[in-house]
Amino acid sequence: MKLVWLRNDLRLADNPALRHACAGDEQVATLFIIPPTQWRQHKMAPIRQRFMLAQVDELGRELAALGIPLHLLRVETFAEVPAVLANLCREQGVTQLYANQAIEIDEQRRDHAVSAALAEQAVSCHWFNGCCVLPPGRVLTGSGEMFKVFTPFSRAWLKALDEEGFVIHRAPAPRGEPLPWQLLAERAWVDEALCELTVDPRWPVGEAEALRRLNIFLEQAVLDYGETRDFPAIAGTSVLSPYLAAGIISPRQCVAALQQRLGYRPQSKAQPGFVWLNELIWREFYRHLLVLIPTLSMNRPFKPETAALPWSWDPDAFAAWCEGRTGYPIVDAAMRCLNATGWMHNRLRMIVASFLTKDLHIHWRLGEDYFMSRLIDGDLAANNGGWQWAAGTGADAAPYFRVFNPTTQGQRFDPQGEFIRTWVTELADIPAAYVHQPHDWLRLKGRQDYPAPMVDHAVARVRAIEMFRSLEK
Repeated sequence: MKLVWLRNDLRLADNPALRHACAGDEQVATLFIIPPTQWRQHKMAPIRQRFMLAQVDELGRELAALGIPLHLLRVETFAEVPAVLANLCREQGVTQLYANQAIEIDEQRRDHAVSAALAEQAVSCHWFNGCCVLPPGRVLTGSGEMFKVFTPFSRAWLKALDEEGFVIHRAPAPRGEPLPWQLLAERAWVDEALCELTVDPRWPVGEAEALRRLNIFLEQAVLDYGETRDFPAIAGTSVLSPYLAAGIISPRQCVAALQQRLGYRPQSKAQPGFVWLNELIWREFYRHLLVLIPTLSMNRPFKPETAALPWSWDPDAFAAWCEGRTGYPIVDAAMRCLNATGWMHNRLRMIVASFLTKDLHIHWRLGEDYFMSRLIDGDLAANNGGWQWAAGTGADAAPYFRVFNPTTQGQRFDPQGEFIRTWVTELADIPAAYVHQPHDWLRLKGRQDYPAPMVDHAVARVRAIEMFRSLEK
């Protein structure tokens, strides 16, 4: 028997491990392992756990309809996986294991241990690239090193894609009579907390839903994406990140659909559709970095010298940021949206990350962990890459000079304050002229229901730049 171990690749279509396992006539089964303690240690947001488990339930039903069983196993941590998986292989007569490669260091170590344990009982392991368009390690400099700046990586990635192309793997055909599928929530061995499959209606699960969102975006918004993507009050983004993070849709499917929609693959900013493709390349960049620089998975900065920065760990200031009580409306609206929905617009992620690190001078690791504990699309590579970019410790050409002004960012990207009024209810009735600097208007009205700014941005900006310049002395 062949066993396909599903992880962050919860889909039938374009799943290389599943497709290769189903290539022959041998019996095929699938497996998903639930490690609640490990998830908590990795700060996985409850909303993301529910989303993934709901997708496991959906995928289990679809696999059962194809005559492919899905086994569910529970462990507490990754350390238990090799023995539990070896036992399942013995019980089921598994001779070959198929899986798509993991990119995070703990997951890679787990997989190496699994390979060693299964080799002892003559079970061969087959690993595939299922999370990137081009496998990590394929896009390197002329000297064989990983690119440390995005733009040359992007050019090299596009060149490599033109040279190699890529394949979209079809979903497997039926392999027997349909099987029964019991709802995940009915299985007593899953913790009660994990049985809650009520997913936020903003995020329906299923490959069909992911493809529907992709097609709507490509039909209605991709050509204007460069102009609309930074405005949180406008539906100008694809909102596919939760589906990509859980592997409900693959990046290859996204690139292929974009190419089909346009009739070509865009190569430069001058071509429609390139701005969105470039965002997919950013995703690839961070994933390649995570594989080739394992210390990024260990809470260490991309630029080692920045480990000496005198970051603050002020718990009160951090709590104010988390709860949206900074006195800067765009920051507070973004954080309250995150806390309420489990998602945040990408422009807002940059704004709030810059504010935490460059205005409050709080360590980026606190912000990175908080995002992971709240985001439905929490993904270590993208989250770590984004936070280190904002903090000035990551892969960037000129990091510490970039300090976002939260007031002007709000004025530019939420000019009428529509997004702010939605989430900062204290400012729901404020005139647009005052929404980004509301404190004078509030004082005139005798109101004290919105906090004063925590810091003076101009002063905080100078301090942030001084922090980095001190590293050069």
